[in-house]
Amino acid sequence: MFGQFVKDHRLGKNLSLREFCRALSLDASNWSKVERGLLPPPQDQAKLQQIAAILDIRPASAKFQELTDLAAIDAGTIPKDIVGDKEVIKSLPMFFRTVRSEKPTSEEIEKLIQKIRSGD
Repeated sequence: MFGQFVKDHRLGKNLSLREFCRALSLDASNWSKVERGLLPPPQDQAKLQQIAAILDIRPASAKFQELTDLAAIDAGTIPKDIVGDKEVIKSLPMFFRTVRSEKPTSEEIEKLIQKIRSGD
């Protein structure tokens, strides 16, 4: 996902793999593996910001958030801003069960109803 996202944006700017890698001081053969999903994407925020700058993706934009989210997902991690939110972290097990098509317990449904009613 991350690799395809970057590749699509790179090609949209008419940047060859070598030009892109030269601008980032990266090895083209290794980066090609990132784009094909064979190697994990970089997790370093400075490197992700460099990639975004070359692709003309603004740091505060939704596209930048997508870039960083895809980097985390492809590395098998939860994005840092999500991990830092304790309420969201508490909800993740229910989310995972939902994605797996497992039904929530009656207690979980009741907690959700109370949360909706209280407006939190």
